[in-house]
Amino acid sequence: MAEKSGPEKFAPPDRRSPEKLIDVDQAAANAFEGETREFVRRDVSVLHRQRSEVDAANHPAADSLNTLVRRIAGSSMEEIERVILELRGVRDTLRSEGERVSQEISGYANLSHASITTMKVIGDSIKQWINAAEKPGPR
Repeated sequence: MAEKSGPEKFAPPDRRSPEKLIDVDQAAANAFEGETREFVRRDVSVLHRQRSEVDAANHPAADSLNTLVRRIAGSSMEEIERVILELRGVRDTLRSEGERVSQEISGYANLSHASITTMKVIGDSIKQWINAAEKPGPR
């Protein structure tokens, strides 16, 4: 396993993100799409069943109702597809922004570490100067 960079390497083990976040996201997306497809299949099967019952009755008002239901179902399916595409876009944006923020935090952590190291060097130098000034020198 490669060493993590950024804030993840400082986080406690129980709060670190999973190694394969992309796999987790993909599995969640696949599960969501599967559930959506199953939902649409159930609706379509209900519509087919209703259509066969209507055809058996040979009722003209039922035919126009069936046409209306198909148009509404088509619109709903298009809306569902549009929402799925928007959610994918939001997921991609969030993922890229998360990576950017992680890089920024990593940069700040590196800068902080460098600042602390520099302050220690400066402090040590000042201690040496003070000690040298306090020691009696040759007169």
